[in-house]
Amino acid sequence: MRRLLLGAVICGTMTGAQAADLPILRGSFTDGLSTTSVNWNGFYLGGQAGYGSSDENFTGSNTTILDALLDHNVIQEMQVADWNLGLGKKSARSSAFGGFAGYNWQWDDAVLGVEASYMHGSFGGSSSAFKELISGTALSDGHFHDVAVTSSESISISDMATFRGRVAYAWDCFLPYAFGGLALGNADITRSVVVNDAIRTTVSQPWTPLTPLTGIDAVHNHLIYGYTAGLGVDINLIGGLFARAEWEYIRFTTNIDTSINTVRAGLGYKF
Repeated sequence: MRRLLLGAVICGTMTGAQAADLPILRGSFTDGLSTTSVNWNGFYLGGQAGYGSSDENFTGSNTTILDALLDHNVIQEMQVADWNLGLGKKSARSSAFGGFAGYNWQWDDAVLGVEASYMHGSFGGSSSAFKELISGTALSDGHFHDVAVTSSESISISDMATFRGRVAYAWDCFLPYAFGGLALGNADITRSVVVNDAIRTTVSQPWTPLTPLTGIDAVHNHLIYGYTAGLGVDINLIGGLFARAEWEYIRFTTNIDTSINTVRAGLGYKF
């Protein structure tokens, strides 16, 4: 924070003393009518760190896996596959770090750019649902059944990359901007169902557990995609060095609907 304040003071001082002609990134895209003395035109790169939340909507109940497990199983007479095993919504928080690189084109105070941003962290979450039911009468196999089903689903996103278009306005040493574009992620997704069944012939007998039925569908290093949007500001500190503060929203439209909000601080250099 002290560096940001110092950079803003330096920038304001230099703006007020343009007659001194200090070397502060003057370039061919600015003219005498511009409200900025900083030339943002050109290539830049930097590093960043952030903190944010991921919100998952586990809308499915893994019915496909459950149907496959109970194919030709007598407990289907209890309509197990139709049980409400909705997994609901979950939220989690994580820190992350990464880098960015891009290119700006500047016309007076208007700046347009393209940028690639990368973050490595541990975003995602998991959810589970449970239901147990005892048959009121013996099923067609002549047994009473005590059936318990656990359904779970999880997603873990370790890497995120966004490719953005930027629209910015240069004002003194500040470059506020808005952006939007494509988001890609690397995720591990696991869906599982466990069915525990116990039987007895009469209501007075103890339950005899049967071998649990387990179904798992897991994918690793799975490419997910979506879109991104956000706001930020770059602040020229000295020479080509600038600081960055940013908020980014990412939504991945995979089979687990995931939204990630992060706030970030970064340090970059414009060549």
